Amino acid sequence: MPGRRSSPPHWGHRLGCLRSASACRVWGPRSCPAREAPQRSPLLCRDMALQNALYTGDLARLQELFPPHSTADLLLESRAAEPRWISHQRGLWSLTYKEELTTPLHVAASRGHTEILQLLLRRRARPDSAPGGRTALHEACAAGHAACAHVLLVAGADPNIPDQDGKRPLHLCGAAGSLECAELLLRFGAKVDGRSEEEEETPLHVAARLGHVELADLLLRRGACSNARDAEGWTPLLAACDARCTSPADAEATTAHCLQLCRLLLSAGADADAADQDRRRPLHLACRRGHADVVELLLSCGVSANAMDYGGHTALHYALQGPAAALAQGPEHTVRALLNHGAVRVWPGALPKVLERWCTSPRTIEVLMNTYSIMQLPEEAVGLVPPETLQKYHRFYSSLLALVRQPRSLQHLSRCALRAHLAACLPHALPRLPLPARLLRYLQLDFEDVLY
Repeated sequence: MPGRRSSPPHWGHRLGCLRSASACRVWGPRSCPAREAPQRSPLLCRDMALQNALYTGDLARLQELFPPHSTADLLLESRAAEPRWISHQRGLWSLTYKEELTTPLHVAASRGHTEILQLLLRRRARPDSAPGGRTALHEACAAGHAACAHVLLVAGADPNIPDQDGKRPLHLCGAAGSLECAELLLRFGAKVDGRSEEEEETPLHVAARLGHVELADLLLRRGACSNARDAEGWTPLLAACDARCTSPADAEATTAHCLQLCRLLLSAGADADAADQDRRRPLHLACRRGHADVVELLLSCGVSANAMDYGGHTALHYALQGPAAALAQGPEHTVRALLNHGAVRVWPGALPKVLERWCTSPRTIEVLMNTYSIMQLPEEAVGLVPPETLQKYHRFYSSLLALVRQPRSLQHLSRCALRAHLAACLPHALPRLPLPARLLRYLQLDFEDVLY
């Protein structure tokens, strides 16, 4: 009889042939598979009509597929099952099939389909369902869909639930539109200092690492701890100073965001000299990434230019051993700032290696050489610089090679003597000397693009 047809024999969590909620029209209101009781596991749906409607945002079609007495508590395959070898015990491997599952709610949230999301929730979709490890709220926040996040939070979604990687929704607010998502999460009870399960990062760590100034400002205003430490002992300031440039084109923007973040964190009470487990300090990381303005800021806070990490490396080592990408950010400014704040000079025996590495940045070589009273280079140093570089910076390298084992000018020797006399008080004493601006710049190793 039409209203009393029994369910197929293997109906359940692994059902492969369910034709979504449109089956209501075939099975009738009493025995419709899509009207499962809340305690039953959600059904696996492979109906392509339903999936196409979800991914394209076809609200009218979904209203047909989910009539008033149906349920949207379904599972979808986000990726077909693939065979994988998994070791459960040492030396014992088994071939298993792993499926990646999602739900209609996740699809709608990740694509910003707010009206579809509301429809699914009215059809008993569970807001905290996480078959693939993430909830729909995680998806909405990761994609920056604030309207979807609001709908889910009003429906009772938990703003503090961790995903499969131990990250809470607030940790995923990094995309465009994420600031509004973060405001919503905090309004609905998200913990401002909630930590990820493995890295023990707070949302402020994430905002600092991503260079998200507005988000960091919001979190700090809501009481985030500026000196919170993650599993490796990193503070948000360390994370901000380690911001990397993905290309020379974005170097200026990255440094500007890094500087803004560091100023913000320091004004909120961040420790400018907080070291991680390897005793790396914010100054070390800023030097490694070539953020010269940040280096100046940290040095102005009184941090030591000669503090060492566990490997015995100082900030100057980090500046001179940094990646080639730092070349686009002018490493000479970082090196000059460190030397003007009392950084210990490079061991003369290492100068040939420095020349070989930084020969395309002659100002970096210039500022280093101007801290010595005699040229500390062997005569064969000319072979360390490629011919095309010698030709491009002919004036500078001609002056450099002409001074090998030769005395420097009297003016330069006077500069070296005065800097050596001031020694530890160099950064504070030099600006106070009653000297003409041009002479003061000379004492502070101003660039001339030639050596005398």
